[in-house]
Amino acid sequence: MALPPSPIRQIAFFVPDAWAAAHAHHAAHGSGPFLLAENIPLAQATYRGQPAHLDHSSAYGQWGDVMVEFVQQNNPGPSVFHDLYPEGSGRFGPHHTAIFVDDADAAADQWAAAGYPSAFRGVMEDGFVYHFADTTALCGMMTELYAATDQLRSFYDHVAAIAGDFAGHPVVRTIKL
Repeated sequence: MALPPSPIRQIAFFVPDAWAAAHAHHAAHGSGPFLLAENIPLAQATYRGQPAHLDHSSAYGQWGDVMVEFVQQNNPGPSVFHDLYPEGSGRFGPHHTAIFVDDADAAADQWAAAGYPSAFRGVMEDGFVYHFADTTALCGMMTELYAATDQLRSFYDHVAAIAGDFAGHPVVRTIKL
């Protein structure tokens, strides 16, 4: 089954400290500024078909034409992040790319039928759903699927609009999601 063409909207890296990674990336590449959401609340999490708990923080910034995310896991235990970078291994690196889809659950079913099952399904407190399709055999990382809602597009547009605006502002700015 062929999957529809889908441009990459974001590249994400699993890191031990999202704040520090955002600062280091800015210093190396001039990216940002970054919006840091700490302890992102989820109303529901499913990891490999089982109920799960995921406490994570992410820093989002613009890197050229694509959003870059630095994500850290704040709680111990199995997760979609530890699938690629085992807990306690001290290893970190590229974790996923993100694409926009019409419907996250329908897209996850389509990707599963193509051989890339959902490793994680998250539901934000506002009902926003996203999946991580396990595409590690295809490209060495996961693929995040989420619906391009007006709110999500607005967030992406905001991150792009503030790119390079450091005048009187810190490189990393804290936000609530």
